[in-house]
This record gives sequence, C-alpha cells and structure tokens, in this order.
Amino acid sequence: MTSTGQTTPTAARRKRIAPQPGWAGERFGAWLARPLASFHLIVTIATLLTVLGLVMVLSASSVEAYAGGGSAYSLFIQQAMFAGLGAVAFYIALRLPLRLLRQWSFPAFSVSVIALVLVLIPGIGAVHGGARRWFDIGPISIQPSEVVKVTLVVWGAHLLASRRGAHLKDILVPLVPAGLLVCLLVVLEPNLSTTIALGIVLMALLWFGGLPVRLFVGIMVSGLVVASVLALSAGYRSDRVRAFFNPGDDPQGANYQARQAKYSLADGGILGRGLGQSRAKWSYLPNSHNDFIFAIIGEELGFLGCMAVLALLAMFVYTGIRIALRSVDPFLRLLTATATTWITAQALINIGYVVGLLPVTGLQLPLVSAGGSSLAITLFMFGIIASAARHEPEAVSALKAGQDGRLSRLLRLPVPEVYTPAPRKPAPRAKTERPRQAPRRQADAPRGRRARESRGTSSLRSTRAWEPTYPMPHARERGRSK
Repeated sequence: MTSTGQTTPTAARRKRIAPQPGWAGERFGAWLARPLASFHLIVTIATLLTVLGLVMVLSASSVEAYAGGGSAYSLFIQQAMFAGLGAVAFYIALRLPLRLLRQWSFPAFSVSVIALVLVLIPGIGAVHGGARRWFDIGPISIQPSEVVKVTLVVWGAHLLASRRGAHLKDILVPLVPAGLLVCLLVVLEPNLSTTIALGIVLMALLWFGGLPVRLFVGIMVSGLVVASVLALSAGYRSDRVRAFFNPGDDPQGANYQARQAKYSLADGGILGRGLGQSRAKWSYLPNSHNDFIFAIIGEELGFLGCMAVLALLAMFVYTGIRIALRSVDPFLRLLTATATTWITAQALINIGYVVGLLPVTGLQLPLVSAGGSSLAITLFMFGIIASAARHEPEAVSALKAGQDGRLSRLLRLPVPEVYTPAPRKPAPRAKTERPRQAPRRQADAPRGRRARESRGTSSLRSTRAWEPTYPMPHARERGRSK
C-alpha cells in the first residue's frame, strides 16, 4: 500500500491469491457448530433418501407394473401415498412430547405384539408370496412386523433408561423375553429378514444399555447360531445360503437373482446408463424395485450414484452418534443410538447382499426400497431422532432464546422441554437413635427392609414396565405437576 492509502497492483494480486477464511471446509465446520445442525441434517437426509427412493421406485417398477395389466405408475402412486403418510408421521413424532412417548411406549409395544399374533390367524392376516405377514385394508397393506421394530426400540430405551444402575436381572427381564417372543412370532410368518432386524435392535439395546461384554458376546453367539439354524431349516433359505457359498452353481435357479444384480451394477459403470435407462428392470432382475433397488441405482446412476447413497448413510451415522453423545437424557441417548444402529445395519445388509458380500436375506434399503409400511415407519423413526436433536442442550437454549430458524417456524414446532436429572434419594438413616425402644424399632423395620433391598429391586418396583405413568424429570412437566 502506498503512502497515499492506495493499494498497489502487486498487493491486490496477493490479496486475490491468498486463501480466504470463508472456504468450504471452514464454512461447513461453522455450520456444524450451530445448535440446530443435527436437526437440519436429519431432516435433509430423510428428505433426500425419500425423494431418491420415490424416483427409483418409479423407474424400477414401471415396466413390471405395466406388464401386469395395470398402470405404469401404480406402484409409484402407492409408494407416494405412504411417503405422504410417513411425512405426517414424521411431523407427529416431532411434536410428540417425550413424557407422552415414554408413557405410551409399553401400550404401543403390547398392541404391536397382539397385531403379530392376529396376523398369523387365517382369515385375518393376508398371504402374499407364501408368507402371512400383512393386514389388507382396502388397497393398503400394513405389515405389523415393521411397526414392532419402532415400538421395541422406544419401549426398550425407556425401560433401560428407567433402570440405570440396576442389577443384571433387571436389565434382561422383561426386555429379553419380550424380544424373543417378538422374534418367534415373526419367524412363524415366516420372515427371517425382519427377525434379523429385530435381533439387531435387541442387541443394540443391550449393548448401549450397559450389558457386560462377556454376557453380550454369549447372547450374540447364541443368536448367530439360532439364525444359522433358521437359515438352513427351510428350503428357500438353505438354497440362498448354498447359492452364496457356491456362486457358480445353478445360474438360472438359486443364483439367478444375485448374478443379475451384479450384471446390473457392472452395466452402470462410473456414470451409469442414465435415469430410467435400466435394462435389468425389463424382467431380468426380480424384485428390482424392492430388495434389489440398489442394483438399479448402480445401473442407472452408476458408481457415483451408489457412493451418494453410501455418503448419505455415513452422514446419518455421524449425525445419529452426534445426537446420542450430545443428549443429556439417558432415554434419548439409548433411543438414538439404537435406532441409528438398526437403520444403518439394515441398509448395510441390503447393500451387502446386492453386491454379493452377504447371502440374500430380503431386508429392504430404508427409505429407498418399495414398501409402504417400511417407508412410513422408518420416517416416523427419523422424526423421533429429529426430535432428539432438538433436545440437545445447546439446541434447547437456542430455541428458548428465539433462534428457532425458518424450518422450526414453518412447522410451528413447540419449544422442547429441559431435562434435569432426577434428585437422588437420601441414604437411609442409620439405626443408632434409641435402639432399645420398641415403637422406634417397629417403625424402622420397614425402613430397614427397604435399605436391604438391592438397587435393582427398588428400581424394578418403582418403574414397572406395565405401569402407565413414569417419573419424567423435565422442567416443564415438573412445573405443571406443582
């Protein structure tokens, strides 16, 4: 700069070349530091995956839907209807108070278990593809095994959060028997893929609930043994396992679907053939709109499209872990961590068997594969995770200060409750005062018995799973009760 205050050409050139402080990495880091970044990430990921799923379902199902004598848009319209229903469920989950969610967790789980029993009764449950899994209500089919995933996550998280520090028996009962009952009912449909998903939910609850590692490994090994036995017990399951270990055998039979999926992925290359230009969907790849929709994504959108899906899943894992670590409410920590594990594991299993790394199980790609019940229920679970993001301490402070942002103002979401830890009960007073007085000994006898009770037994009696009300130490609710 000259003495007159003007900038020389050399100085101006250096100023243009020097890196500016607002480059993309720093901007993204600054955006992540915002209080509601987790909430916006969850909403964005859910929206992008749902839109991608609708587009790919339309592309993958149009040929088979038209060949079946109907409209090329029939399956897409049904998927779009459930997407709208899922959007409503997402919004309801955002507005649902945590206290109400916890109070109704066990009744909702009980209703879902009853639905699993009713679907097995002939005349009530509908049979499609040799399995009795659905309730047909007009043009809509509802799969109760998809509903029970969410109810098990919410009730299990509430139960374990209520029994923090309890004995091992109080952690395992009644969660493990209830989870095994649900798995048994789903196996009877039969539906091994959903049974695997429920097993993942149960194991995630036990892991994040603080189950000892030795016992956790024992339960996991037992579960793998049972899953292996079930996989080899039925003809079509054993055929899938044999096809996985012998990929060159029976290319027109058991290995046909897996081979066609690999051909479809290879045909896409790096950039893909173009949206709507898949060859495999012309009756070459069965279930291309459902179980193997990732293969159609690879064929039409190429390697880059597959990486975009994986990037969204990786961002979801990061956001879910971020919410779980930032939450001060133990219930939200367990709920978010378990839901993130379940959705991510299901997606990885689906992608794994499409690319040939795992045996074909039939698990759907969350929010992307065709399936109305799965789409609506998964969106509801995303709504609960988004609600947990709004309950982060920094997010609560920002919302109370009026920094709610455009999205929250547009949705008119309520300000979340402030979580405060429940006050600890004082330790029982030692019986040193007047030990020889009979009235005092009689009055202290129940207190002595209570003092000798284990911490888990006391927790069990105060937070039974079947009771309709639970102590929720949120500031707003405590203020109302007063």
